[in-house]
Amino acid sequence: MELNVNNGGTLAVSEAVFGRAFNEDLVHQVVVAYRNAARAGTKAQKSRSEVHGTTKKSKRQKGGGARHGALTAPIFVGGGVTFAAKPRSFAQKVNRKMYRAAMAAILSELNRQGRITVVEAFDVEAPKTKGLLTKLAELKVGTRPLIVTEQASDNLYLSARNLPYVQVRDVQGLDPVSLVSADTVVVTTEAVKKIEEWLA
Repeated sequence: MELNVNNGGTLAVSEAVFGRAFNEDLVHQVVVAYRNAARAGTKAQKSRSEVHGTTKKSKRQKGGGARHGALTAPIFVGGGVTFAAKPRSFAQKVNRKMYRAAMAAILSELNRQGRITVVEAFDVEAPKTKGLLTKLAELKVGTRPLIVTEQASDNLYLSARNLPYVQVRDVQGLDPVSLVSADTVVVTTEAVKKIEEWLA
């Protein structure tokens, strides 16, 4: 199959990477796993045995109203938490084959929806946000573009740093969440070839 290049030409690409059937369940699993891997998992609370305070019975058993033991119980202010959270990992195992298949499915769906714009090259001469906005306006991309190059330059990263919805990635840093959240993916021809080598 072929992708249309912005200058009017075409680029031959692999059907397995840009023409794959969309597997919603697989894509969802990979996106959730990727997002969970970024979670810190550092939340920590104290149970009734860990809070500071005596475990002595707070009052006599009879004659004082409701019967109760230590004031470290969860029903008292300053007491422990019933099901105290502990630091843990949210990472989910995703096989390499599944990850690559999900990436190819996302790219294929973006291609079917016309949300991939292929350009010969994409860079800015100086680290200026205005220059990047001008280039994006010429390409008529959405409000949340993703720029993918074979090796993003420092000028490009710095130009996009002040734009909250513009993402810049090289092929090695490409991930499913950035692809799914982008309105339009602006990708260079060299980056397309590297993506094919990676996912084919």
